Amino acid sequence: MTVRPLPFFSNGHRLDADLHLPDEGPGPYPVVIPCSGFQGLKVIHPERFARALTRLGYAVLAFDYRGQGDSEGERARLVPQEEAEDVRAAVDRLGGVPEVDVDRLALIGWGLGGGVVVAAAADDPRVRAVVVANGIGDGMRSTRAMHDDDSWQRLVKRVEADRVRRTTVGRSEVTTPWDIVRLDLDTATDSYVGEELYKAPGFGWGVTLESADYLLRFCPEAVVDRIAPRPLLIVHGEDNRLHQAEEARELYRRAGEPKQLELLPATGHTEWMFDEHPTFIRVVELIDGFLSTALGPDRLLSAQTRG
Repeated sequence: MTVRPLPFFSNGHRLDADLHLPDEGPGPYPVVIPCSGFQGLKVIHPERFARALTRLGYAVLAFDYRGQGDSEGERARLVPQEEAEDVRAAVDRLGGVPEVDVDRLALIGWGLGGGVVVAAAADDPRVRAVVVANGIGDGMRSTRAMHDDDSWQRLVKRVEADRVRRTTVGRSEVTTPWDIVRLDLDTATDSYVGEELYKAPGFGWGVTLESADYLLRFCPEAVVDRIAPRPLLIVHGEDNRLHQAEEARELYRRAGEPKQLELLPATGHTEWMFDEHPTFIRVVELIDGFLSTALGPDRLLSAQTRG
């Protein structure tokens, strides 16, 4: 695998990005953009997908959203609607890269990033295929499911109070990210985050309550039908306690054809995200099988005909 920096701008912010290219073949390669979830960084899951997919002949662009990692932008502001704009800018940037075939471009979204790629692809016909892995369909429903009654009411009251605060003093309150995405009710994910994700420098920044306000209004399932007739793959852990399987089922129900739903038995949210874990390897196989068809010559021809 060859890796080279490929930064790009999104709404005036310079975003940190790397292009990962296969060692085999001359290209141009089909290209995949893997997108992080809540608090995610490119050195975590995007690069994990890059290591797996470049071996299979895909180019991969791994990047950090605005305000994350080494990307410019306001720290602590994590707004999925703005992250969808960053994904569109990433697609724009790849249009000037000769080693990749932008007519065979797919998005993979992890966790909250699953909703982000749905929102981005709904309005961007250049995206030929979409993969949602342990994603969300509705920000309000998925966040509510993480909380007990008391912690949910506290969060809602803080978000409401912050609307007054930021319109009065111009700043949103910064809180721990785990007041918004509550991990302690999902012990497997909580352990993985503590033992693995905090190894990444910069992981675990505080998050504004304005970000939570935007998250609760984020509803990618309302636009998922606009991806059709481009193919959609939804992969979700059946025992996922962070983003429950209802998120995947509702996205699938609302999506148009062609669509595919794969529920992973006895599997949670993120405890299996290691390069050599059998579940991760299985998910990569599912993605490769899906993309081999979705980005193949027949699919490309039909997409160009619709063009």
